[in-house]
Amino acid sequence: MTTPWGDLALTRFPEDPRERLRAWDASDEYLLRHLAEQEIPLSGTVVVVGDRWGALVTVLAAHRPAQITDSYLTQEATRANLARHGVEPGTVRLLTTQDAPPDRVDVLLVRVPKSLALLEDQLQRLAPAVHEGTVVVGTGMVKEIHTSTLQLFERILGPTRTSLAERKARLIFCTPEPSLERAANPWPYAYTLPDGIGAVSQGRVVNHAGVFCADRLDIGTRFFLGHLPDGKGAQRVVDLGCGNGIVGTAVGLANPEAEVLFVDESFQAVASAEATYRANGVPGHAEFRVGDGMAGVPAGTVDLVLNNPPFHSHQATTDATAWRMFTGAKRALRPGGELWVIGNRHLGYHVKLRRLFGNSELVAGDPKFVVLRAVKR
Repeated sequence: MTTPWGDLALTRFPEDPRERLRAWDASDEYLLRHLAEQEIPLSGTVVVVGDRWGALVTVLAAHRPAQITDSYLTQEATRANLARHGVEPGTVRLLTTQDAPPDRVDVLLVRVPKSLALLEDQLQRLAPAVHEGTVVVGTGMVKEIHTSTLQLFERILGPTRTSLAERKARLIFCTPEPSLERAANPWPYAYTLPDGIGAVSQGRVVNHAGVFCADRLDIGTRFFLGHLPDGKGAQRVVDLGCGNGIVGTAVGLANPEAEVLFVDESFQAVASAEATYRANGVPGHAEFRVGDGMAGVPAGTVDLVLNNPPFHSHQATTDATAWRMFTGAKRALRPGGELWVIGNRHLGYHVKLRRLFGNSELVAGDPKFVVLRAVKR
């Protein structure tokens, strides 16, 4: 990555020599170029929100910025990129979206996230720390910045305008008005499920901002909840890529002897899963872990893995995450243990499962979704 501060070698996490996607894009370059050309003072508290792979804070490390991210993978990529460039641990303050933000922000740099809700939540949480002299600059690709994006900045922080587009990237400039009256932060959001959804009928779902389908139960999860395994007794179950945790919660309600591990790479998701589990008074035992899939789960210790894998990494469509989830599940399962997967029919997960496990059974399907079962032999 070529910047006004020099060239940097940056990677995503987990690092894969076959990976062709870069750890930065034109919007990161545009923002850094703007900071240098306008000679923006970076001597105060610099906060970078939504830095996807740590490119921005790695470039600006000399100014000791704070990074706020919802992604465990982003944090790990940031640590690796900082170490690669000789930045001492602690130089960049690594915060999650669940941590309290700094009390004062002098420069706020926002990489616009895919989720408008997550942007709303983060701007609401940061607004009390922003003052009249705060420099606020957002960045994103043109297809990521909409009228609703600008309206959020304007409603929560102050008057907002955009730059001209360069290489399909655009900047957002906001002039803070600390006296601005703003509505209360609506996140987290909770709702009650209707009847007819198995063990979680009339159950509560709690969603922090940025979690997939945060304002309602998505149709894929609803279909999965109607076709979960009915195992009883002392089982170790993993809700892999747990989102708001309603699938693992359903298992815990149906089988109080089960020990459920909720895992996601999103700090917002794991916080949602724990809140959902607690809200439903599940009598069993649960663990909540932010991490890289099944990494850290000992081999041969799990009876059942439930998985609804994502097939997007930011704007890129990819099956790499699903493949890593499947291989991690196989390693963690005991002989005879099962992986249950829901996915869009067109994704062809049955082919991957047969290749990996040697078997794949169709449990249920409709025109859009399939539930698949693979057994570790």
